[in-house]
Amino acid sequence: MASMNIRSGDTVEVIVGDVNSRGKRGKVIVVNPETHRVVVEGLNLVTKHRKPRSAQEQGGKFEQPRPVDVSNVMLVCPKCNQATRVNHVLGDNGKYLRSCHKCGAVIDTRAERKQTRTAKSKSTSTKRTKKAQTDEE
Repeated sequence: MASMNIRSGDTVEVIVGDVNSRGKRGKVIVVNPETHRVVVEGLNLVTKHRKPRSAQEQGGKFEQPRPVDVSNVMLVCPKCNQATRVNHVLGDNGKYLRSCHKCGAVIDTRAERKQTRTAKSKSTSTKRTKKAQTDEE
């Protein structure tokens, strides 16, 4: 099974569907790679009727987002603000990062933060070990 290029927290745009839903954008709330579906905030809303179960509970109509197939949405690049395909670029630490197909900007901000954190922690740990070695001598 192929990996999905969309992750939770990404902004996506609907590329298929009726005139009302095509072109709408929203933030991904939940990603389910087993069924290849994503739940997007504010898209594919279904009205649920809820009956009050106790005297304190309030009933009524509630709109709830339903899952959409991944093939029906496209990732929006945060830099160029266009719907784009995803490229994979080799990062500094040997891991592949997602990048925009149109402008080439790296989309994986979390991975970049992790790389800088690990780089900083490695540099501080080497300083600590050098300091500990000088203290021992």
